[in-house]
Amino acid sequence: MPMNDFLEKQPSPWMSLVLLLVYTVAFSIGIQILALLIGELNGSNIQDFISGSTATATGNSRFFMYALLACGTFGTFYLPAVVLQKREPMFQYFPTENTPVAFYALAVAFLVAFAPLMGLIAEWNAHVTFPEGLKGVENWMREQEDSSNGLIKKVVMVDHLGLLFVNIIVLALFPAIAEEYYFRGSLMHIAQRIFKNMHVTIWITAIIFSAIHVQFFGFVPRVLLGAFFGYMLYWTNNIWVPILGHFVNNATVAVYAYYCTTQGKTFEEMQSADTYSNFVYLGSVILTIAIAILFYNKSKQYSTHGKRLD
Repeated sequence: MPMNDFLEKQPSPWMSLVLLLVYTVAFSIGIQILALLIGELNGSNIQDFISGSTATATGNSRFFMYALLACGTFGTFYLPAVVLQKREPMFQYFPTENTPVAFYALAVAFLVAFAPLMGLIAEWNAHVTFPEGLKGVENWMREQEDSSNGLIKKVVMVDHLGLLFVNIIVLALFPAIAEEYYFRGSLMHIAQRIFKNMHVTIWITAIIFSAIHVQFFGFVPRVLLGAFFGYMLYWTNNIWVPILGHFVNNATVAVYAYYCTTQGKTFEEMQSADTYSNFVYLGSVILTIAIAILFYNKSKQYSTHGKRLD
């Protein structure tokens, strides 16, 4: 086939974006409705789970809640991304270049080094106040945050190893794969074709990634995480590196919530950021920058040796 004919058959990035959004709405609504119908037939609902009025209701509703979360993740993010890839096989939305283990280790090391600084940024973001003229908006945002936290608290605060395992699967593994396929896979590829600048693409995708979670007072930390996941993919050309980073981040929260619950701590106490000395924060900054530079340099070296095709 002549090259011109091949290029003409490639869909525009805007068409790809429209398709992704259509798939997102269709699959999300369809699967959520199906899950809700199953819940109704089973006599389960979210309010029973949140209120925990009876042991039986809470047990049935917890299973329903896990099913709803898994279906939501699967339908909203994973299915649209995979279906778009099947429809547009000329694009490689989920690259899996052979990647040395060192990159996976550096991704985890970065998250560990960044943790104290991330906690400090999260604490600042949680206490952001709006100007007097926007107090109504701030109050609405905090009400949405409190409503969301009520459900999150019931899901993550568990004291049983079996439930911890389920939390790691439903709250860490599933979202890591589905969201990275969607945001760093499909959406970032489409955005790159639109903006033709990888750095702009990574940050715009990270902002959308954070905004879609509708947790306004955790917006900045999630943007930073999204950006790092984007650079993980950019520097390795392997979707499984950001998937690992995403999984480790979410799984750490699930394990920490389990630990806090077994120690008798509340969800609110868990959310309170640990205070470190300035020396620790300085060390976090230095280590984070050093690991990021090392990650980048190893990526360039690996590419220069001809083992990657960008």
